Amino acid sequence: MTNDTSKAVQFDSYGGIDVLEVRDVPRPVPGDGEVLVEVRAAGINISESAIRTGAVHEIFPATFPSGQGSDLAGVVAELGSGVTGFAVGDEVIGFSMRRSSHAEYVTVPANQLTAKPSKVSWEVAGSLFVAGATAYGAVRAVRLVPGDTVAVAGAAGGVGSIAVQLAQRAGATVLGIAGPSNDTWLADHGAVSVNYGDDLPTRLRAAAPSGHIDALLDFFGGGYVAMAVEELSVPRDRVDTITDFEAVERFGVQSAGGADAATAAVVAELADLVARGELEVPIAGVFALDDVRDAYRELELRHTRGKLVLQP
Repeated sequence: MTNDTSKAVQFDSYGGIDVLEVRDVPRPVPGDGEVLVEVRAAGINISESAIRTGAVHEIFPATFPSGQGSDLAGVVAELGSGVTGFAVGDEVIGFSMRRSSHAEYVTVPANQLTAKPSKVSWEVAGSLFVAGATAYGAVRAVRLVPGDTVAVAGAAGGVGSIAVQLAQRAGATVLGIAGPSNDTWLADHGAVSVNYGDDLPTRLRAAAPSGHIDALLDFFGGGYVAMAVEELSVPRDRVDTITDFEAVERFGVQSAGGADAATAAVVAELADLVARGELEVPIAGVFALDDVRDAYRELELRHTRGKLVLQP
């Protein structure tokens, strides 16, 4: 491999994990207002699996060959014309809107980058954008105030684990819906663990200080929105799902997420919380770029606490 080429994850058709390939591609060149970043870490997300299989083709179609990945952290390798505020060698956190961060090098507009605090690890920095911005947008959408009780479905996943902490920072009592293996982690982060399973609405009400649920955040799908509206009487404008689009149509609930908070300023705010020890982003595993298929195999089991990260 010469200096003119670099590795990137691509796929040529919708399908299972086996369509993912790590290929030699031309090393990107930054255009006007862009920065070339040598990627040190890039998180992976369940939304990328949905795009790869074609499950969300109507909303997020792929063009082939398709790259993959939005999260990134790395070192500035080259500046395009007109870029100020960054220098070659700077450590940065950012995001790509071109499905291109699962690679050794990526070009992104300079306004999609922010400085990486030294106290934030590469693994956390590289997996902060999608989960962090999604959690931030969802929590903001349900307008939590001190004294509220919010239920969080998928509370220990990549997005949920951050949302639990942001909701708690807003002053809400947080009921984390997850499996028993996550009870200790949730308790350690100020949440009340309520395991999924039979009689969940009854157990949620019992766990709420006021006996009722004010808001629900759904990061998992599979009927939690219907439960919130029909069984828990949560106001529809205080229910937010990032995954159950049929429920959005049926019940008129919110679907705010990453697109509503996709700014470098939000990434910088989250990174600052991490650096100050006020937000934890759990890292469930780190994989080499060449092992991208193994990483998605683990992710798609849907039992990961926190984030899985690729390191080129």
